[in-house]
Amino acid sequence: MSKISDAIECVWGKIVSACIRAGRSQTEIQLCGVSKFHSRAEIDEAFSAGLQLFGENRVQEATEKFAVQEKNGFQIHLIGGLQRNKAKRAVELFDCIQSVDRLSLIDELGALTRDKQSPLPILLEIHTAEDSKSGFPDIDSLLFGVERVFSYKGLLLQGLMTMAPNSNDEKSIRASFRAVAAAQKAVSTRFSNSCPILSMGMSNDFEIAIEEGSTMVRIGTAIFGKTRQK
Repeated sequence: MSKISDAIECVWGKIVSACIRAGRSQTEIQLCGVSKFHSRAEIDEAFSAGLQLFGENRVQEATEKFAVQEKNGFQIHLIGGLQRNKAKRAVELFDCIQSVDRLSLIDELGALTRDKQSPLPILLEIHTAEDSKSGFPDIDSLLFGVERVFSYKGLLLQGLMTMAPNSNDEKSIRASFRAVAAAQKAVSTRFSNSCPILSMGMSNDFEIAIEEGSTMVRIGTAIFGKTRQK
């Protein structure tokens, strides 16, 4: 087995343990391999080990790695910030855009997907940590964003995402994840839409995230190892 396949197996072991602690099934959890700054060869290695979902931060980098017609079973999510001038390409390439963090971006994506045969899955990003500047800042603004998404037939709201504080303070990390779980309930109550995906938890905190209700964890370093930012 390769280092990457060993790492994926190790991550899944920790996912299973976290699910047991939380009284959940591991089948509730999706593992997204954060492949930013890693080569297509490394991605192919992870794919061979059974990982099918990958997260990229930059549209240009993802374009260089994945041809639209040649993804061959890969699922590619955009998890980094999206500028409006890159939105058209993002709509063409990604299977889901997780980082929808403002009304103007919803409007841009809604316009670009107006004639799509299948709606584009998106997640709305919630700001729950001072480390991150992006995301809807509170429940009221989030609910307004949800309503705006529903006004576009080309968009499909599938859930919420956040980045917890980059901290060793477990209390603040849990508070971040609990805020997203509470937001999910608010959306469900207001719109009768379950927003089933809660994308929260990374290499340093994904076990806590699972204990707090995450359904998708975004793991980079624990799978691919550390890399120098390009």
